[in-house]
Amino acid sequence: MTLGISAGLFFAVFAATFAVTKIVLSELQQRSLLDLPNDRSSHSTPTPRGGGLAILAVILPVLLLLAMAGQIPQQQTSTLCFLTFLLAAICWTDDLRGLSPILRLAAHLAAVGVAIMLGLIDGPVFGGLLPPVLDKIAAGIVWIWFINLFNFMDGIDGIAGIETATVGIGIALLATLTGLGGGLGYIAVVLAGAATGFLIWNWHPARIFLGDVGSVPIGFLLGWLLLSITAEGYWAAALILPAYFLIDATVTLLRRMLRGERVWQAHREHFYQYAVQHGKSHAEVSCAVGLANGCLVILAVLALPDFEYWTIVAALGVTTFLIFWMLRSARNSPTDGRAE
Repeated sequence: MTLGISAGLFFAVFAATFAVTKIVLSELQQRSLLDLPNDRSSHSTPTPRGGGLAILAVILPVLLLLAMAGQIPQQQTSTLCFLTFLLAAICWTDDLRGLSPILRLAAHLAAVGVAIMLGLIDGPVFGGLLPPVLDKIAAGIVWIWFINLFNFMDGIDGIAGIETATVGIGIALLATLTGLGGGLGYIAVVLAGAATGFLIWNWHPARIFLGDVGSVPIGFLLGWLLLSITAEGYWAAALILPAYFLIDATVTLLRRMLRGERVWQAHREHFYQYAVQHGKSHAEVSCAVGLANGCLVILAVLALPDFEYWTIVAALGVTTFLIFWMLRSARNSPTDGRAE
């Protein structure tokens, strides 16, 4: 993967996503498909929801074109795009009408199960520590959790776009430096470019939201990328790149489970939501996440053999500092409402 081709691909996808998002935004406004504020929201004005349609309208054709050009594996890419499309169709129905949590989870299980059975994860994810069957089952559980945590974390303007862009850039850099196979670098560049193009419209104050049609399929694709680089031996980078999302979502889920709450229901208990509720703007919090993620990208690139554990410790330090900043914001502010 060359730097010149990657840069050209990134900016082409960025421009296309920016343009298509504008069209989708207009259509959603005309059809009054709006996300209305409620007591669990972090926004205060009705905002069009469904921006994921624009991202997928760019990502899927570009990936198929790259496959046809021989830059990424054709059969694997076709299967991945097909499963992403089906998952997006179900999520769009959920955005429009609302589906039961069981049906949503069944869709995630089906997509991940088919992907693993068809060999979309090439190699053991847990380094041979588990028998092959258990390795696949464990990888599927991790993948499903990542899909859901990414959806949970898409709660303020810009944060999902920042996460997608930085994880994509991190994997692309890793591919450039190490020669990752399977076209993983190009796929990561496509995701990063699309996320950045959408981010302009989703930056605070957001003019459009991803919706489940965006957050769930993107979580599916990012989860596949992270598991794929793990199977290639870069397990430390796969843990480091999404470290903040992993820790915030997992800690929040465990706290809610211990209190006996319904973990599938919408809420405002993530660390980033605490910061916004107590006076920090969406832009301030998303910028802080972006800055921390930039450090995580550097650590992921440095997480080569003999340095994995040191970089993981450093990544935990970066993530802990970010969460401490968010909690400190909450303690020091008397505000207790939605930030504009």
